[in-house]
Amino acid sequence: MPSAIDLHAHSTASDGTLSPAELVRRAAAQGVRLLALTDHDTTAGLAEAAAAAGPEGVELVPGVELSTLWEGIEVHVVGLWIDPACPALRAGLAAQRERRGARARAMGERLARAGIPGAYEGARALAGGGVVNRSHFARYLVAAGRGRDPGDAFDRYLRQGRPGYAPPEWVGLAEGVGWIRAAGGTAVLAHPGRYRLSAGRLRRLAAAFREAGGEAVEVVCGSHTPAQVQVAAGLARRHGLAASAGSDFHAPCNPWRELGRLAPLPPDLTPVWAARTPRAREGAA
Repeated sequence: MPSAIDLHAHSTASDGTLSPAELVRRAAAQGVRLLALTDHDTTAGLAEAAAAAGPEGVELVPGVELSTLWEGIEVHVVGLWIDPACPALRAGLAAQRERRGARARAMGERLARAGIPGAYEGARALAGGGVVNRSHFARYLVAAGRGRDPGDAFDRYLRQGRPGYAPPEWVGLAEGVGWIRAAGGTAVLAHPGRYRLSAGRLRRLAAAFREAGGEAVEVVCGSHTPAQVQVAAGLARRHGLAASAGSDFHAPCNPWRELGRLAPLPPDLTPVWAARTPRAREGAA
């Protein structure tokens, strides 16, 4: 069902297919009035998105999505209402982009050894000067006839244990949360339903996140099943976390992750936007 609030979306500044301005215009057309741009490890698209938001009647939440590590598991943290000029955040994101570049080159080398030359150059071209990540490699592999679609390419070449996989060396969870807090932002544990963790280990992750200064969990997400929404809601209740909602939009070709296509939050949870913006409170009413 449509929602006026969407706090997780990506543009061509990372692995989305719409420019920041195009993303804002699409969000407006979908009825979204409070939108967060949360590109992977970069804030490069925020200025363009902010310039487009006003004329479209959209309130833009400056955001970012950090890749972090917790007990060897890759965990994503969305930062909302950040100050992109914060020195600590800027330095941290620069280091993350260096790590991403090194990983992308390693993936290209591994794919070349597997008989797929030119993958790094192809992924870099698709990134268009933005952050290179596995989504760009997947799109290149499909174009090269190595997968039916990006999901198939991921499964065949890019997931752990596959020929093109290179292990990440991201910032630790607590340090990443610290960058967001230093920038005046709210740290949100992104899409917990996607982590292949036991119930007990997921609770330990949420506890560690809360202890590090995390304030919210993404309860409703474009990739969450109804059962995963309930699990995420349970984490919010158990650990005293606010609840966020975001489509995790990347491209128009994924209708199940359309901007604003989100179920309502469970009514007993505190929305992460409740104390941040009057427009959000009006949109949620």
